[in-house]
Amino acid sequence: MTGLGWPSIVRLGLVQSAIGAIVVLTTTTLNRVMVVEYGLAVTVPAGLVAWHYAVQLTRARWGHGSDGARRTPWIVGGMALLALGAMLAALATTWMADARLAAIALAVVAFTLIGVGVGAAGTSLLALLASAVAPARRPAAAAITWIMMIVGFVVTTGIAGALLDPFSAHRLLAVIGGVCLTAFAVALAGIVGVEPAAAATVAAAARIDFRAALREIAADHRARRFTVFVAVSMVAYSPQELILEPMAGLLFGYTPGQSTSLASLQHSGALLGMILVGVGGNALGRRSTGGPGWMRGWTIAGCLGSAAALGLLALAAVTGPGFPLRPTVFVLGLANGIFAVAAIGSMMGLAGGGGPGREGVRMGVWGAAQAIAFAVGGFAGAAGVDLGRRLIGSTPSAFLAVFTVEALVFVAAAFLALRVDAVARAPVFTASLVKG
Repeated sequence: MTGLGWPSIVRLGLVQSAIGAIVVLTTTTLNRVMVVEYGLAVTVPAGLVAWHYAVQLTRARWGHGSDGARRTPWIVGGMALLALGAMLAALATTWMADARLAAIALAVVAFTLIGVGVGAAGTSLLALLASAVAPARRPAAAAITWIMMIVGFVVTTGIAGALLDPFSAHRLLAVIGGVCLTAFAVALAGIVGVEPAAAATVAAAARIDFRAALREIAADHRARRFTVFVAVSMVAYSPQELILEPMAGLLFGYTPGQSTSLASLQHSGALLGMILVGVGGNALGRRSTGGPGWMRGWTIAGCLGSAAALGLLALAAVTGPGFPLRPTVFVLGLANGIFAVAAIGSMMGLAGGGGPGREGVRMGVWGAAQAIAFAVGGFAGAAGVDLGRRLIGSTPSAFLAVFTVEALVFVAAAFLALRVDAVARAPVFTASLVKG
């Protein structure tokens, strides 16, 4: 079988882990510190995170640029910008108490760099997987890479959670800086020497104009339907990222370290969900060549499971400290993991099916759809909490309303999954899905 072997795929998974390790602290831990420790409205960090997603609307352009050249420099450069942006974001957070306007201005610059870094590195990495991995291995490669990203989440949030208590500005800077430097080193170790020498030559020969590439995607009905599904499902997925840790602090009295560890528990559940999908696909792959709709079934199960867990979180918000929050968050992570790995497997199959020299721009379009959905969903969820607290006068009721709406949108995403050919026809995970 031609294409990258499993050791190289695992190395690329290390790069995805490094990206996730930095991003998870900027979108969860810094968000919580701004709201709880520095008393900012939830919409302030939510607006910053939404801005970094808005910047990622350029993903299609980054992907198209890497289609005609070697992707390694795009990945390394993006990682450098991401690490720099995260360190500046941590510095801006520590200024919030003394120089709020200057701190917010610096934070805008920092989150701009984070958005550009994630867009350039993440899009180019997934495009490299889609172009350099044999078609039969693409879904398994996507699963391995995504699982390794969640491992990066779990390890990072677990270690950071332990190191952040007792909280101080100096400790926050030290932890974020250490994570950024370590992640950049891991990314370099993962990417250097992996990209096939002939890959850029093939991509350059097949390269077309950017606008022509976009028109080509727009004419593909499966790509269009999958884009809609990605957008709706990500709107449902994104609010929890910004409001779960603040809820734990405001309603359950969690410290920064405890709430960061709660995120680690959620990502542990997601990791288990991804492994379950991989094992299920492995078993089905031995008995059939296509299994029409088995990936669609996993996707729908993940969406509905996420909706049910969010319904429990809505109940937790009005019940308070007596509610079993940690098991509920673990179940939410489990359902999210099932949904995510089925969706990313579909995405990899569709990107690779567009022909050589198209992988980057296709991944960029779906990445842009995901980014804008995260921006809209995340900001709307946080703004809903702030607006609910102001209008209703009750913090628990505000969280109840937002989690309920989030659950309903996940139900809508499950309905869309029934209608999307891209999900139903995506390549099946085969018996080659063996980690390592």
